[in-house]
Amino acid sequence: MTEEKETQPQLPPTQAIARLGEKSPEGWFEYPVRAYPHHTDYAGIVWHGTYLTWMEEARVESLRAIGVNFADLVAHGCDLPVVELALRYHKPMKLGTEAIVRTRMLEMDGVRLNWEYQIQSLDAQELYLTGVVTLVTVDIEKGRIMRRLPESVKDALVKLSR
Repeated sequence: MTEEKETQPQLPPTQAIARLGEKSPEGWFEYPVRAYPHHTDYAGIVWHGTYLTWMEEARVESLRAIGVNFADLVAHGCDLPVVELALRYHKPMKLGTEAIVRTRMLEMDGVRLNWEYQIQSLDAQELYLTGVVTLVTVDIEKGRIMRRLPESVKDALVKLSR
């Protein structure tokens, strides 16, 4: 029996998809998103919690882009929970809107990692959200904040601050 691959028609990549994983000169990692029906309320406005999901996806992808796989961190007993969150909603996004989630690590302060976010239109003319999120490294087994970052994690994160 021979295997025949069924080819699905593929859409050409958008400019945003082509930029996936790029780091801008200012150190921003860019992650494209689109507002689907399940992201919105009945009025077609993106639900406020959706932005948090997109922010986390962008952060995890920015780490993956520098060689830090979040699943590997967890497998090594390290977690990075959010301990502080500050958001400003500038303009609502609507169903079908494409946007860019921009994220960058502002600083490492011991075991505290401060991340900055912007969610904006593809042409950067509309700003939907800005925010800052603070994470800490936690030893999963002990359930406590680590005294210092594991060296391998710290070495990898230094790449984000360049």
